[in-house]
Amino acid sequence: MGNKSNTIRIRHTANAKQRLEQAHKVMGISNVLSVQLESIFNHWSKVRITDTEVKKLIQAALIPNKEALLKIQDGRNDELSSAFTNMVDNAFEYAMGNPTQLMDTTAGTVFGAYNAITGYFQNVRNYKDDEAKVKSLLMGGTGQIRTQAAFNLCEAFAKDGADTLMMN
Repeated sequence: MGNKSNTIRIRHTANAKQRLEQAHKVMGISNVLSVQLESIFNHWSKVRITDTEVKKLIQAALIPNKEALLKIQDGRNDELSSAFTNMVDNAFEYAMGNPTQLMDTTAGTVFGAYNAITGYFQNVRNYKDDEAKVKSLLMGGTGQIRTQAAFNLCEAFAKDGADTLMMN
């Protein structure tokens, strides 16, 4: 068991019982969340989305500020920052070409659009080091914020369709 990576370690101290109770609670929450996400992702894998809508969803999820949103809405894409444009292009390229994105459950689906954004932050984006990557993805950084935005957009798209993107 020493080489297992998905483990919770609890030191045997005076408050070990309390920590065990906390760990049990966290694992229970994780199990419930896992079941809920499975249901959501299975639904999303059946909701169709066009390539153009995927690009708009990526833009909406990665939008840095209201000023950039207004530029997109006004069709002034040439005024967008190159950093934002490159991020969108890289995420869209991942969406259209990565082998994980070409499977039946991802290609042309809302789940695939969500997976493209999370995949971009996990597999494409360059980070200074592993610590910076963890902070971005798990500690309230840009990756976590943008993937939450993508989740919210995908949820809205699955429920109400493309009009929820209101990008253009």
